[in-house]
Parts: sequence; structure tokens; C-alpha cells
Amino acid sequence: MYSTLLTEIQDGIFIITINRPDKLNTINKQVMADIDKAIDEVYSNNKIRSAIITGSGSKAFVAGADITEFIGLTKDEGTALAKKGQDIFFKLENCSKPIVAAVNGFALGGGCELAMACHFRLCSDNAKFGQPEVNLGLIPGYGGTQRLTQLVGKGKAMEMMMSGAMINASEALQYGLVNYITSPEDLLNKTKEILSSIQTKAPVAIAKIIDCINVAVVSDSAYTNGKSGYDKEIEAFGDCFASEDMKEGTAAFIEKRKPVFAGK
Repeated sequence: MYSTLLTEIQDGIFIITINRPDKLNTINKQVMADIDKAIDEVYSNNKIRSAIITGSGSKAFVAGADITEFIGLTKDEGTALAKKGQDIFFKLENCSKPIVAAVNGFALGGGCELAMACHFRLCSDNAKFGQPEVNLGLIPGYGGTQRLTQLVGKGKAMEMMMSGAMINASEALQYGLVNYITSPEDLLNKTKEILSSIQTKAPVAIAKIIDCINVAVVSDSAYTNGKSGYDKEIEAFGDCFASEDMKEGTAAFIEKRKPVFAGK
């Protein structure tokens, strides 16, 4: 089904592995097309409760874009490339099911942008993050200027993007870019452990949390429909009261039993 990805479902977790280890899993047009299809599968497959995106091998999550595809592009073609990349990563970011990045090794350029579009990130202790596009006379184009600023703050984002310098796993944790650091061997197990816990919670509420938090960090009125994050929270809170999940959760609490959520 995918020429550049390996995929499997384990206990409701869809594991997406970018599989170009000989190229350090760099992103080309086919990788982006496959990622787009894989995200569609997360949306549409009811067997999938959450997803992990990772890279094949221990050297790289994604070590950037395939620069050979940039050669000779016109301004309009470059604009279209950025628009397509942003559309795919917006779809990922706005998915109602949790999608988490398990970053093993280099996450540079488009790889860092892919990781940042995920709902949160874990990394191995050999991970390196960076937006080195300035070395090519470019800037991040798949949302990196916005998401890196949201995650690490204006000053550090300015420094990283203007210098093109990488940060290591400890710095990424310090700046809030990742939630946890593990050994390379424990990375997937730790990520699956967190998602397995999340999967016991109400899917409707999880989806609303994702939506509300995204409104909190996105100022684009086209996405927020002119509503503040607080307005969105009020609306989403009310929506939960119409869900079967809320009825089941409150009944289980009163009856002192574990809830069984239907995701409705």
C-alpha cells in the first residue's frame, strides 16, 4: 500500500515508519504522498485509536528533505510545494486521534516540521533537532516557522532558524520541544505505553481536547472561525454532554467501575 512507509496496527496503535534508511529517511514527493495516505487511514480506520510516526533505523527520524527535488523550481512551484506540505501537516495536526512522534536520531528540516505537527513528541537520547534551511538560502516551509516558535518561544526559535544550528535531546526537553527522552531501545515501548493509557480515556473528549488546544495556538481566523480558545472550550464542553462517552464516564464513576467508552 505504501512504497516508502512500513505500517502495522498493535492494540489499536497505528505505527507508521518512514522507511528510507539508506537516505536517512529524507522526505521526497513519494514520502509526502504516502504520509498523506497514512494520515487518511488514521482518520478512516475505526480499528485505529492512535498513531506513532517514527523513522527506520537508529540514525534518523527524518534528516530533512530530498534537496535534489528543489533544483530548478520556480517561485510558483516553490510556493505550491510549501502549500501542499502545510496542508498535509495541518491534516495531521488536526486529526481527532492522537498522533505522536517517536524521534530516533536526526529530525532536521522537514523532519523537524513533521515531528512538530504531531500532537506531542518523545525522542531517544541520540536525537538531534534543527531547521537548517538557511544554509540552503531557504526557510522552513511546512509550518516550521510557526510551530517551532509556539513550542520553544520566539527567542530560541529565532536563534535556531537563523543559525541553522541543531539542538540535542536534553536541550529539546529543556525547551519543551519533546515530552520525554528514552534510550533508543525503549523509545517505541515508552510511546506505546503512553498511548495505551490515553486509549482508555473517552475518544470524544480526546478529540475535543485536540481541537481546543489547536485553537489556543493558532491565530488564523480561517481555522478558528473568529472564536477565541475560551469560546471553543465552552462549545466543546457542552458538546461532551451530548455524548454517550460522557454518560458512560459519569455512570462508571458513580458506580465505582471502569468506564467502557464507545467513542460516541
